Amino acid sequence: MHTEIQGSATDRRPAWQKADRVLRRGLPLLASLAFCAPAPAQGLSYGPFTLNAFAKYEGGRANNQAKDVQLYPGEDKQRVWADQLVIGRPYGTESTGTLLMQPWLGVKFDIGGGFKLSALASQRWRGGRGLPTTADVPGFVYEENVAISHEEYGTLRVGKMTARAWAVADYPYGTNVGLADEWGASGAGYGMNTSAIRYTSRIFDVLQGDLVLEGTYDRGTSAFKIHKPRFYELYAQYHSGDLVVDAIFQDTRNGNPMAWGHGPFTGLTPFPQDDSKLGGSGQGIAMVMARYELNARWQLSGGLRRNQWSGAYAVLTKVGPPDLWNNMFNVDWNSTANPQWKPGYGATSNDGFAGLRYRWSKWSTWVAMEYLGKAATDNPMERGQSNWVSYNTGGLQYDFGHGLAFYGSVGLVHYGRLGLSPMSMPTNSAFTGVDSRVTRNGNWFILGAVYVL
Repeated sequence: MHTEIQGSATDRRPAWQKADRVLRRGLPLLASLAFCAPAPAQGLSYGPFTLNAFAKYEGGRANNQAKDVQLYPGEDKQRVWADQLVIGRPYGTESTGTLLMQPWLGVKFDIGGGFKLSALASQRWRGGRGLPTTADVPGFVYEENVAISHEEYGTLRVGKMTARAWAVADYPYGTNVGLADEWGASGAGYGMNTSAIRYTSRIFDVLQGDLVLEGTYDRGTSAFKIHKPRFYELYAQYHSGDLVVDAIFQDTRNGNPMAWGHGPFTGLTPFPQDDSKLGGSGQGIAMVMARYELNARWQLSGGLRRNQWSGAYAVLTKVGPPDLWNNMFNVDWNSTANPQWKPGYGATSNDGFAGLRYRWSKWSTWVAMEYLGKAATDNPMERGQSNWVSYNTGGLQYDFGHGLAFYGSVGLVHYGRLGLSPMSMPTNSAFTGVDSRVTRNGNWFILGAVYVL
């Protein structure tokens, strides 16, 4: 088994595992997401060019931090050897720090007949306490696309872009109540499109409100010829008075099996030469979120999400040393049918959150709760399906003006049981640094500042 561990840990980590050490909890960016150009509302302009950006830094203290308790650090949660812990490894209260930066560079031309041609490029960098500043998701770009738009015909966009399932869940919903990562980066969705085409409709007048419809298709890694990746996402936003409803449906085949809602859609593994050795898999979500302005000061928000995974069997793609395995999901490692093949099982789960935000003058405060539920599956082996987790947050923010804001927040996490984390989480200590195999509870506080250009 040692050759399997070494080969997998060094050669087959998907992108989210390589970035796991820099994916920290906290209140992320305060940058808005428009339908066709996800960039802050302020910014600089020169001729046809626009530049928007944000930068933020936050620091705090968190208890029950268990970053290095796993015997094989950084190994995929779906692999059974990742379950092994180092007995007696200390864990406790630690200081935390997060740096985030992201610019958006856009250009737009009026080409006549009511048509406009535009392009957008953007990348996010992340660093912090003791960590180098690197691309947020190594090897992937947030935005790199071109579009043609018309008031009557809508917008057609082609290239790299963020999926609505992550972007809208992250902002405004999660960000506004201190749950951006916990809500946006969990579940069975994908968050980044690598080779996509997206159509966004014009605004329709429906039931005395405004309705916008959108569809996105992504072909993923085209080098896979047998198990071809495909990604479909349907998005609808309805706005009537003080009510906004966002509905998202995502259905995919042969992407990288995962439970990291921020992750990129690519292929079954990073290596297309594995194509003939693999079996297909799929996953998707159905999600609805809404926010309602009770009055000029109070805002109520919430969301529900249904996750579905087909499961992905584990297969030894190269006999070593070192042995190499594919990317798998919800596997019965106790199966003895074939030592080089272990079956994966389908699973479904439900998640939700609710938040209340209050604004007065330049101040705002919030309280919120999120729940990631148990999963239903036929897998006879425990792979996290029996666990659940709740997050509770509260915070206070002051808008200094000129794009600068200061904030503080507190939070606590509680797992339903000791053991592997719920299936909607990408790792056993995701988002908070509190490992569900070590303790059921943790809490933290954060102070930070963010500047939006």
